[in-house]
Amino acid sequence: MPITDWPAGERPREKLLARGPAALSDSELLAIFLRTGVAGKSAVDLARELLASHGGLRPLLELDQRAFCTRRGLGPAKYAQLQAALEIARRHLGEQLARGDALTSPDASRRYLSARLRHYPHEVFACLFLDNRHRVIHYEELFRGTLDSASVHPREVVKAALAHNAAALILAHNHPSGIAEPSQADQSLTTRLRDALALVGVRVLDHLVIGDGEAVSFAERGLL
Repeated sequence: MPITDWPAGERPREKLLARGPAALSDSELLAIFLRTGVAGKSAVDLARELLASHGGLRPLLELDQRAFCTRRGLGPAKYAQLQAALEIARRHLGEQLARGDALTSPDASRRYLSARLRHYPHEVFACLFLDNRHRVIHYEELFRGTLDSASVHPREVVKAALAHNAAALILAHNHPSGIAEPSQADQSLTTRLRDALALVGVRVLDHLVIGDGEAVSFAERGLL
């Protein structure tokens, strides 16, 4: 049965307008994005099949273009739409941390940095640069690859902090394994960066390790 023949209260679009997006399941939200199904399947049926075959919403949304476009009902146009929607969401979070607003909520920085870093299949080390009132100046991804003494250079972090005239910063990196527990290498690196930045008067407020759906704060753990 096509979705247009469903009762109005069960159609994803009408349900969203009446009850808000939080009332919809993952498959219903995805069906609104897909807009149409394929022969013999409604958009909701197709959405359920895609979610089941990929193990959930996040793995599906993080497919590369080649893998995404191999599925029936998907293609380059929908891939472009999806990437645009994801980037809009990331920029929306970024605007909540726009310069001019003091960074008073650790949760705001955690949400933003998680949205930026958790989808990478490799480790990425980033900094959120702040002024002397802890207002956000700039977000920058500085290093990619494994996180060890050879890949993250304190000198480059110091140079970037000085270039942005930062008074403080928040360090962040992801664990592609999904486990956010800091390693001994993470702790050693944080100490080295904190000491190097202190020499030029820049404070390290926190170091967030981003995992799958969680982020561990060095400040909250008392590791800074």
